[in-house]
Amino acid sequence: MTLLKDILYKVGIESVLGDTSVAVNKIEFDSRKVSLNDVFVAVKGSVADGHDYIDKAVDLGALVIVCEVRPANIVNGVTYVEVADSASALAVMAANFYGNPSQNLQLVGVTGTNGKTTTSTLLYQLFKKLGFKVGLLSTVKVLVDEKEFKATHTTPDSLTINSYLSQMNDEGVEYCFMEVSSHGIHQKRTEGLHFVGGIFTNLSHDHLDYHNTFAEYRDVKKSFFDNLPSTAFALTNKDDRNGTVMLQNTKAKKYSYGLRSYADYRAQVLENDFSGLLLKLNDSEVWSKLIGKFNAYNLLAIYATGQLLGLEEIELLRNISQLESVSGRFQYLVSEEKITAIIDYAHTPDALKNVLETINDVRTGNETLITVVGCGGDRDVAKRPKMAHIASAMSNKAIFTSDNPRSEDPQAIIDDMEKGVAPQNFRKVVAIVDRKQAIKTACQMAQPNDIILIAGKGHETYQEIRGERFDFDDLKIVNEFLKPLPK
Repeated sequence: MTLLKDILYKVGIESVLGDTSVAVNKIEFDSRKVSLNDVFVAVKGSVADGHDYIDKAVDLGALVIVCEVRPANIVNGVTYVEVADSASALAVMAANFYGNPSQNLQLVGVTGTNGKTTTSTLLYQLFKKLGFKVGLLSTVKVLVDEKEFKATHTTPDSLTINSYLSQMNDEGVEYCFMEVSSHGIHQKRTEGLHFVGGIFTNLSHDHLDYHNTFAEYRDVKKSFFDNLPSTAFALTNKDDRNGTVMLQNTKAKKYSYGLRSYADYRAQVLENDFSGLLLKLNDSEVWSKLIGKFNAYNLLAIYATGQLLGLEEIELLRNISQLESVSGRFQYLVSEEKITAIIDYAHTPDALKNVLETINDVRTGNETLITVVGCGGDRDVAKRPKMAHIASAMSNKAIFTSDNPRSEDPQAIIDDMEKGVAPQNFRKVVAIVDRKQAIKTACQMAQPNDIILIAGKGHETYQEIRGERFDFDDLKIVNEFLKPLPK
């Protein structure tokens, strides 16, 4: 049991009705999970308002209610804490409840539209290879050193984050690398955490179903850097037009990286093909198994971060050369018929363009490039025609199909996509609603030396249709129709 007054430390309190010296069991923001002597935090969400469930939480045994608006029905023996912002209060209370575990770690946040998962996962790989105990909070999975947990969100809720960080403390973890999403920042999930560094990868069209404008999306990302302490580092991609914007108001020490700009950390692509990348990082050459210019940016960010965290350069470069590609990020196989199939999570216009540019950079031009792509339902509608335009313009053939249609009609999503296809590219496009059938068709169309890109779902092992999740793994499906060469 923990004293309420201890977990309210640094919370912006407006008023208190009741006793803050009471001992509480745990904190909850989902009324269904409340039990005897719990704290219930009423958070206003995008779908539901926790204030509507205060009476239910009290009926289930809540001893403390934290809210922005005190309810009309006051129950004797219950403490009511009124705060300016419940989401912010929840984050600070969660950190206090778990003993502020982020302060015992070297916690680095990675934010941006594309590259968050790859950068954070490769940093985890790198520091593991160097012999450290490491944590990872990513879209794909959560790792407490070598213990693996399934990820449910890019940035989990603040209670879950602090619970994992506390476990990392128990396991003696020294470094943790964490994806920081715009949703997570906006919903205050990262407040109360102590970061030693922040990395900005890039910014492009995404999540405009949630953020009303691109400027709002950008400014939410920027607020992460605004809140970094003066002891931290802020590392930005200077080649991105929003890179310098991110650091305008930060108190952290400012550093930059880039392939085209004059920056603190610079890279030059010397070779780029399906076997990997030869890079010049500042003044040193390094070979990587990763492919493509977008991975050159990821590797440069990792190199810069390693240096900023005090790693020795020779060891840093040696271990960068051993890093493996991340699940669902330009993951490819070559079949016995010499057909190359690439699985990639590209689900934004910019990410799809990057992947197709990478393929077109390394191919000879004699092969046919077939792209299988869809767009998610109940998400940003504006990016659908953009992604269709990119896929049809940059491929020899494009198959439009389902991604995660969620509550939408998949054919209607494809209809939205087709509006972006230029007249000269209509003949390249075919629509197949069933994703498995679309992948099968691509495999049947492909001839020896051809390339198939299956974009959008990457590491995901499900398809979300009408509120249900069905088993679906692009890589497994490809393996059904193409017999891969033994590695």
